[in-house]
Amino acid sequence: MNNLNQTLAVRIGFVGLAPFIFLTLACWIVHPDWLGSLIRAQLYYGIVILSFLGGVHWGATIMARDREQEETKKALIWGVIPILIAWLSMSHMLLGFVVQVAGFIAAYKIDKRLYQSYGVPAWFINLRLQMTCVVVGAQVFTFIAANVRSYPAG
Repeated sequence: MNNLNQTLAVRIGFVGLAPFIFLTLACWIVHPDWLGSLIRAQLYYGIVILSFLGGVHWGATIMARDREQEETKKALIWGVIPILIAWLSMSHMLLGFVVQVAGFIAAYKIDKRLYQSYGVPAWFINLRLQMTCVVVGAQVFTFIAANVRSYPAG
């Protein structure tokens, strides 16, 4: 990948973090009447992104050449796991954040190993670490806001 594409990927990646950051900050400053909607929006965005992370493996595996069948099978199976974790996070709003934090951390750890086997450049793995840290932080601080600030049930 050339430097222009790397720069673009980094920029777009960080733009994708904007909803996490905005929603976390909003959970701390808005009137409590809005808090429930913001918490749900944060949880739903986490579901979308965690699902996306699983789908990346399908694309990478399908495009990879000269991969052993067992490696391909493991990558395709792993590609579905973040989607299932995301789905499980819908079971309970506040517990969902705990599930997502665990899911994002697990996704990074497994992705790091699999991305190396795909030949993904080191800068991308580093980008994933930075983005995972922001997402996990956002989910944790949203969870704290949800438990510290009072909001109408709904």
